[in-house]
Amino acid sequence: MEEHTRAKGNRGEDSAVEYLLSKGYSIVSRNVQARQGEIDCIAEDPEGTLVFVEVKSGSNSSYGHPFFRVDRRKQKRIITMAKRYCAEHALSQRACRFDVIAIVKGKVEHLRNAFLS
Repeated sequence: MEEHTRAKGNRGEDSAVEYLLSKGYSIVSRNVQARQGEIDCIAEDPEGTLVFVEVKSGSNSSYGHPFFRVDRRKQKRIITMAKRYCAEHALSQRACRFDVIAIVKGKVEHLRNAFLS
C-alpha cells in the first residue's frame, strides 16, 4: 500500500513541477529532506521570489479538498524547514512565500501565498 501511495505522490509532484515550469518558474530543488520532514519542491517564480511548495494529490473525499490537508501543524513544519534551508544556503534576505499545489483528478490547482510564516 505504501508503495502505491508513494508512486501516486511522485506522479503528483511531477505534475506540479511540470505546471510550475510551464508558468515560468525555475526549480531550485525537490524533495528536500530535514529532520522535521520534507519540502516537496523549492522553486523561483518569474519575479525572483523563492517559493516553498507543498504538493497534495487526491480528491474531494471525506478528508476534504487537498488544500485543507495542509493544516497549521504541517504549515509550522514547512516554515521551520524553510527557515533552516534559507539559513543554510545564505538566502535569509530573499523574498519567500509558501504555496500549495493540489492535484485533483489530474487537474492542477495552485494556491499562492497559502500561509504565512
